[in-house]
Amino acid sequence: MATLLVVGGSGFIGRDVCRFAVRDGHEVRSVSRSGRPDVDAEWADAVSWTSADLFRPNAWRDRLDGVDAVVHSVGALTESPSDGVTFERVNGDAAVLTALEAERAGVDAFVFLSAAAKPPGVRNAYLTAKRRAESSIADLDLDVVTLRPGPVYGEGQPHLPGVADRVLRFLASARPIASRLGEARPLAVGTVARASYRAALDPGERLLDVSDIRELAG
Repeated sequence: MATLLVVGGSGFIGRDVCRFAVRDGHEVRSVSRSGRPDVDAEWADAVSWTSADLFRPNAWRDRLDGVDAVVHSVGALTESPSDGVTFERVNGDAAVLTALEAERAGVDAFVFLSAAAKPPGVRNAYLTAKRRAESSIADLDLDVVTLRPGPVYGEGQPHLPGVADRVLRFLASARPIASRLGEARPLAVGTVARASYRAALDPGERLLDVSDIRELAG
């Protein structure tokens, strides 16, 4: 069995990554600002939750001890500069810092949740920061896998109103429409999380697009 650290494990995608890993008997740790999510589930009891600021690695660096793979699922769709939440910082710098810490700890694999495109109405910096992170971590001394999903929908989606989530669900289920959307095809949160988890255990392809993610998730 492997030991996984899910960075952002209390978040929308991260908690499903934790759930899949616990289900299969792996040791799972999480580092996120909020710590344990407010869920009443057996899998959550099995995760070692740590509440910490990613930009203060002294507070969570020991969580990497003995870890085989890291899944980085931290990201932002909105900004709050007064709180230090900008695309450049959260979507870019956080991933680079975490990957450097993982490399220093001797972690074997690092999975980065990037994106295929920026959401409508969001600053270009959203995607620019993710692409910068992809480039910065690509040549580190560990197996790096980058996933580029399209819009992610599912129960508990915190970034979208319910009606938008339902529209994404419909678009994904309507095959003629979904096939035309290409890399903008919506994906279920479980699909993205399962692919992230499997990539952590068996890092093969360096870059997974929407079709690759669906295939890996099975």
